[in-house]
Amino acid sequence: MTAPVSDLPAPPDSPLLFDAVLRPHRSLNRAGFIALMTVVVIVNIALSVFFWLKGAWPIFAFCGADIVLVYGAFKLNYRAGRLRETLQLGRELVVTRMEPSGEVKTWTFQPNWLQVTMDNPPEPSSLFVISSHGRRLAIGVFLPAEERLEVAKALREALRRWKQPSVGVTA
Repeated sequence: MTAPVSDLPAPPDSPLLFDAVLRPHRSLNRAGFIALMTVVVIVNIALSVFFWLKGAWPIFAFCGADIVLVYGAFKLNYRAGRLRETLQLGRELVVTRMEPSGEVKTWTFQPNWLQVTMDNPPEPSSLFVISSHGRRLAIGVFLPAEERLEVAKALREALRRWKQPSVGVTA
């Protein structure tokens, strides 16, 4: 869910009070994917041979299509898992979203006016939204509601510290 940011350097004149990277969860690692695909291929080849010997040779094509579709579905899922959102609070809150396609979008918000909203207790459809001056941005929509709430609380706490004159960063 959250991790230190290493690929996006902070501005040198501004200490970060909040730094998080949000990523979609993927439970099947590379070794698990290879094992699963091996089982899928073996089962489909066995079924293909069985039906071929029984005279139902067209089943061979369907089993081949099954292998290709399962592989393609997992590859699309892993591609979608490359989505990443980075939240960094220094002099301003910078939200960077890297789409699975590699496209990078960046939003900047002034912390003085920033509002963080999230239902507590969260519902599955609850959104974690930051807003300021009529601009709204939903954060971490790919995360479970409980994790969105955890990040929202951490950002609220960082904003509270930012606004304290002795600790916060002056704009």
